[in-house]
Amino acid sequence: MVLVSNGVWSSASEAYPIYAQQGYENPREATGRIVCANCHLAQKPVDIEVPQAVLPDSVFEAVVEIPYDQQVQQVLGNGKKGPLNVGAVLILPEGFEIAPPERISEELKAKVNNLYFTPYSEDQKNIIVVGPVPGKAYSEMVFPILSPDPAKDKDVYFLKYPIYVGGNRGRGQVYPTGEKSNNTVYATSVAGTVKSIEASKKSTEIVITTADGKTITEKIPAGPEILVSEGQVLKADQPLTNNPNVGGFGQSETEIVLQDPARVQALLVFFAFTIIGQVFLVLKKKQYEKVQLAEMNF
Repeated sequence: MVLVSNGVWSSASEAYPIYAQQGYENPREATGRIVCANCHLAQKPVDIEVPQAVLPDSVFEAVVEIPYDQQVQQVLGNGKKGPLNVGAVLILPEGFEIAPPERISEELKAKVNNLYFTPYSEDQKNIIVVGPVPGKAYSEMVFPILSPDPAKDKDVYFLKYPIYVGGNRGRGQVYPTGEKSNNTVYATSVAGTVKSIEASKKSTEIVITTADGKTITEKIPAGPEILVSEGQVLKADQPLTNNPNVGGFGQSETEIVLQDPARVQALLVFFAFTIIGQVFLVLKKKQYEKVQLAEMNF
């Protein structure tokens, strides 16, 4: 079954895709960067495959691959380790959208594998978000796309169009509010000596004494590994923890042609006449050779 929503979110989807929806009218900035990169700072690859050309009012597959090492685990919000989730945003040309369930074949439904698709907004059905979903099951996502028909939509033309995709695996390093998550490296804001380190289930407090006798407390949420020890002399901006992030975000783009059926038919007719012409040419040549051979024998 393919679930298609018009802006209604399930509880499983209340994570990083919704941050972009709430904070940005369009997920692709004027520079071409997809806004998910503002919170997911590590760069990772993502691939997309679509047909070279499609006919109007037809359903086709857009396959998005988000590769990563499925043996690794990420730091969760509670500081424990767990599997990575993945998510994607697919930016289609105007007029293209997720195909309605009745237009999707049983074979394609099996490939989609119960993915939950949501339009970016009510008036942007050509922009689709997915996730977060388990990475082990959905590192490859299949989007069933319905192409528009220029005969019904006068704003659509038979042209070559760009398609953009952003794919993420794992949690981000920065929240939309600008605060750090526990899935990033923490550094000291001052130079000094570590006076004490006090750890609890939710966080670790590192007290640093500066050269002028002041004390600064660096509070680190549970998750990153503490790299410093009491009595250690630190430089400003020196890392206090490792970088626990194992995920990242990537974006890619491709092109697709909305093909005019009349052009295809004209091309087929041209090929047919060309083949017929070649056949007649060969027959004429053989007939001529027979006449030449008969005159020589005579």
